[in-house]
Order: sequence, then C-alpha cells, then structure tokens
Amino acid sequence: MNGDVGEMIGDLKSYLEYLKGLGITELPLLGDGDDKVYSSEASGSAGAIHESLRSYGTPDLSHSEAQHLEAIRSELGNCQRCKLHRTRRTIVFGEGNEKARLMLIGEGPGNDEDVQGRPFVGKAGQLLTKILQSIGVDREEVYIANIIKCRPPQNRNPEPDEIETCYPFLLKQIQAIRPRIICALGTFSAQTLLRTDVKITALRGKAYDFSGIQLFPTYHPAYLLRNPEKKREVWEDMKQIAKALADDGR
Repeated sequence: MNGDVGEMIGDLKSYLEYLKGLGITELPLLGDGDDKVYSSEASGSAGAIHESLRSYGTPDLSHSEAQHLEAIRSELGNCQRCKLHRTRRTIVFGEGNEKARLMLIGEGPGNDEDVQGRPFVGKAGQLLTKILQSIGVDREEVYIANIIKCRPPQNRNPEPDEIETCYPFLLKQIQAIRPRIICALGTFSAQTLLRTDVKITALRGKAYDFSGIQLFPTYHPAYLLRNPEKKREVWEDMKQIAKALADDGR
C-alpha cells in the first residue's frame, strides 16, 4: 500500500513539473462537461478521406532502397498537384533528425509555418517543444512533418483530395526515416494514418501498429491551447511514448 501511495505521489510530482514546464502555474477547475473541440479534433469527412486513400498501403520498411529525404523533397518540387498551391506561401516539407526514433505528424501548416516554411513554429509549436522536453526529448532529436504540406485557406480542415495528393510523399518520408515510434497529433493525422473515423478521444491512450511502427495518437497542441484541461491526457500519452522509447533503447 505504501509503495502504491509513493508511486502516486511521484507521478503527481512529475505531472506538476510537466505543467510547470508548459508555463502553467494554476490548475483549472473541472468544468460542466463541455466538450467543444478545436476544428482539427472533429471527425470531419473521414469516410471520404479513407476511400481516397484506399489504393495506398503502409510503407514497406523492409525495403532497402528507400529514397533519401533530399530526393523526396526534390521530387515534390514546387508542387502544384492540388488546389492549395494557389493560396500557400511556402511548402512545409518537414524537418528534424533524419534518423529519428520518434516522428511527430500533425495535420497541416498554419500561418506561421506558411510564412517560415517550417512545421510547428507558432504557439502550438512552442507548446509541442515544451511537451517533448517534459519527457526529456529535445526537438532536434525528432522529425516533424504534417499530413499535408501546404496551408489550407483560413486554416480550414484538409479536404480528401488534398490529403490524397500529399499522402504518398508522407509515406516516403516515413520510409526514409524509419522511426520506431510515431506520434499522431490530432484527429486528421490519427484518422488518416489509421484509416478510421473513430474520434481522437477514443483513439488516444493506446498504441497501434503502423507497418511495424508503434503509433500513439494524442491531441494536437493547438487543441490544447483552447482546451488546457486536456493536458493531463496528453501527459499520459507522452509517458507511454517515453516508455516506448526507453524500451526500444534497451
């Protein structure tokens, strides 16, 4: 019994340190059950997305001739394969450690990312960096990409044809990096990779197999900015990822 209490106290202390690292100094009171969600956490047109991706498989990680990331970026070029090229400023290909054990995949670029051409550099990106640091992972250690590489107008949800156009390039990136673990950030990322219309609230908290890669869905950092009470659940998800990384390193 004393051991269980000590473990609970230690876990609570770790969680409080995690919140402190995110800049949170006050704990929110429980609300009235309101579960309004950020647009990227809604189920969207998942059925249409999955139908459009039917012809694509998961990456064959046993293949020894995967393209290098530079070659994939060169193949992408000044992409005009879908309508998003008309309104974007830059293509946000992805960045990070090309041999990363952990790959994070979000939904798509926002305004800051569209300007800078880098993923997760706005407020949500700053929060993501802190979340990684909370489990002892530096941003430079991971690789970060998105389901789509161009910002949708007014940050609307990605449409099926846009996801279908970008998905093959994402699969090639995964094959090139060969991560041991993927963290799917938000509904569109998790539903696209897992080909399901199950909401993120039901998907998170579990590990899934993605062609031999452990895949952990969790909430998108932008969603956490609007729903800080969900940070506890992300903390639980990140602990799972930290354990998976530790087990993989043994």
